[in-house]
Amino acid sequence: MRKRIYVAGPYSANNVLDVLNNIRRGIEMAAILTKTGFAPYVPFYDCLEVIAHGEGLTVPDLQAVSFAYVSVCDAMILLPGWEKSKGTEAEMGEAWRHGIPVFVEIKDLIEWSGK
Repeated sequence: MRKRIYVAGPYSANNVLDVLNNIRRGIEMAAILTKTGFAPYVPFYDCLEVIAHGEGLTVPDLQAVSFAYVSVCDAMILLPGWEKSKGTEAEMGEAWRHGIPVFVEIKDLIEWSGK
């Protein structure tokens, strides 16, 4: 069975280009994880939910869904720039609260998983 990996990193930014680049980095990591044999949870896909049916959704709604997934993941991987993201810090805290390991480098995640 594939290990469930939560992809955490900065989402918001001061301009739309940086937001889109953050989303791109999250989705790229998801593809890498999938190809490596993991089952990623990617909060960066929230942008699609907002585009398709976003009226009435709030940031707290989306954060609540993300936190629900943190608690059932086997591990978390952090994207570059995580150090400056309050949301990522909160996600990491939730992971630690549930005893879920957090990785900065994918090579360490792969080694941990035994792949």
